[in-house]
Amino acid sequence: MEQEQASQIIRQIELSNPYGYEIKKLKTVEGMLPKFHQWTNGKKVLDAYEVIRSDSETGYYLLFIDWHRNDNYYLVIYTHNKSTTCAEIRQLQELEDGFYLIWSYNPLKRDGKNDQRKAYFKQMFGSTAVHIKLPAKPTEVEEFLTQLFKLCQNRIRADKITEVFHFE
Repeated sequence: MEQEQASQIIRQIELSNPYGYEIKKLKTVEGMLPKFHQWTNGKKVLDAYEVIRSDSETGYYLLFIDWHRNDNYYLVIYTHNKSTTCAEIRQLQELEDGFYLIWSYNPLKRDGKNDQRKAYFKQMFGSTAVHIKLPAKPTEVEEFLTQLFKLCQNRIRADKITEVFHFE
């Protein structure tokens, strides 16, 4: 997404007070996020947040970052322990009722079980492509965060599904 599109999402987050979520803005230094994760080093960050859902203590980090250093901004979502990303989202699509982030589940694990992961994800979401409506006003941020959390939790579940059910 372009910087202005990312900035519009950030504006809505900044103006919001979503019920059930605690949002902490992370400190950036000269447009960077130092000592966060090796994959973010040296990359321009517009803003970054730690978001915790109070009812479950589940949390993620949301980074609006020039992920590939090409002036194309991503919403990168890190797990709460910062060990890996849950989603790297850059694609936007305008539909009749507004703009949507588009993300597709495409597991690349090297164990031969990615088809089972995709099937599980499709069963949970109805598709491997996820559309999340961008908040056009601060009151829409809560639903936006809820959908991002759902995406991350279903992605984590789908990645681990072969540990739960032993496919042969």
